[in-house]
Amino acid sequence: MNELSLRVNGSPVRVTVSEVEMLLDTLRRLDLTSVREGCGVGACGACTVLVGGLPLSSCLVRSARAEGAEVLTLEGVGEDDPVRAAFQECEAFQCGYSTPRFIMMVRALLAELPDAGDDELEEHLAGNLCRCGAYPEIKQAVRSAQDRIRRRCPGVRTMEAWGGRES
Repeated sequence: MNELSLRVNGSPVRVTVSEVEMLLDTLRRLDLTSVREGCGVGACGACTVLVGGLPLSSCLVRSARAEGAEVLTLEGVGEDDPVRAAFQECEAFQCGYSTPRFIMMVRALLAELPDAGDDELEEHLAGNLCRCGAYPEIKQAVRSAQDRIRRRCPGVRTMEAWGGRES
């Protein structure tokens, strides 16, 4: 057993984990229910979180690898977050099972490419499984999020300036 120190959704966390425990299981033990187990092999994306701003399948990452890291789950994304608000406004979800992954992936995309076009969006979201068919609404939500960011912070070219990437 190892003592792990990290920041989860902006708060310091100390938790005891086994050497083989996956980050998904640790986050679930912390009652973070947006992190879901789907396939267990990193294919479905239901367990996607941002670790240091990068999207990772938490079912593939041992908890010990997150020592000292900043981990963001959907619970840590505020209601006023431009991406989350745009997803709600555009109804870019149906069952809600894949919504956390899409929101986390779009946040990571816009942090890297705030003016991402359709080609970048499709490439970035490739492999995200949504059997409900909300893809047109997801694209609409991305455009809405980009507009929200521009209106909130005119001239801002990165999400860090509006708080999009955790510090």
